[in-house]
Amino acid sequence: MGRYLLRRLAFLLVSLALASVVLFALLRMLPGDPANALTSVGASPEQIAAARHSIGSDKPLPEQFVHWVGQLASGDLGTSFVSSLPVGPEIASRLNVTIPLTLAAFVLAVFIAVPVGFVAAHRRRTWYGALLNGVSQLGIAVPVFWLGMILIAVFALNAGWLPAGGFPQDGWSQPTEAIRSLALPVITIALVMSASLIRYVRSAALDVLGSDYLRTARAMGLSFGQAMWRHGLRNASVPVISILGIELASTLLGAVVVESVYALPGLGSLLATGIAQHDYPVIQGVLFVSTLTVLIIGFAADFAQRVIDPRLRGRLSGGAR
Repeated sequence: MGRYLLRRLAFLLVSLALASVVLFALLRMLPGDPANALTSVGASPEQIAAARHSIGSDKPLPEQFVHWVGQLASGDLGTSFVSSLPVGPEIASRLNVTIPLTLAAFVLAVFIAVPVGFVAAHRRRTWYGALLNGVSQLGIAVPVFWLGMILIAVFALNAGWLPAGGFPQDGWSQPTEAIRSLALPVITIALVMSASLIRYVRSAALDVLGSDYLRTARAMGLSFGQAMWRHGLRNASVPVISILGIELASTLLGAVVVESVYALPGLGSLLATGIAQHDYPVIQGVLFVSTLTVLIIGFAADFAQRVIDPRLRGRLSGGAR
């Protein structure tokens, strides 16, 4: 297991390095000049050249890349071209919204998807099993922004139960208002995510329900619940864990849409602003942190699979000898 962790850590670092190169190169290929955000309309060529020099965009690309990597190595994500503020603290403040939003939506989606997916598999030949399966398929096709606008219209504008958007200026120092502000965004993400997860849970549960070891356990006198608890849940959870990691990562990356719908000052809105202003340090910082988070989530999901499933540990040991 120690060798496996070292290999996975090396893979994570290599992946992060390659992602940094691709990220830097793709940003420089986009149309637009970041110096335009620092100058007024109708600026002279001399003013634009001075703006480029002040932010360093007139330097050769290899030199810019080495400078950025050097900043990353020291834990510095750079300074915004537009606001002249450090990017790292700005991202940290935005994560106070994005991380609670993502984690709460993820937990709620799991609590919805696991029991519903299992019932849809166990009662697949009943009318309500077919209904759950159909609803989950329909939910996958629903755009998250459309669902968000529907929930705003129903629960915020018509019922007036929850705010339609925004976040308290004092942040989590007003916990009640902060939770109310995140309630609809969390429900929006959770409903869309759970629709996809139900399909995977149902598929994994069907594999377990049709397995020989479960039938053998039932034949030995265990009830259905006992057989599933002792033998079925662990086997069903192995493929689902990898999907959970993917869903958690995609939720974090897709927060820009939900945060735009609900006007939340999270990581997604910061990225959207950075893109609109061609603020390279902000864009690079947000995408680098997001990429690192996705890689860590994938690493954690892969490790959890090997902890749960002894067969994966066996293959790992066999390959290490």
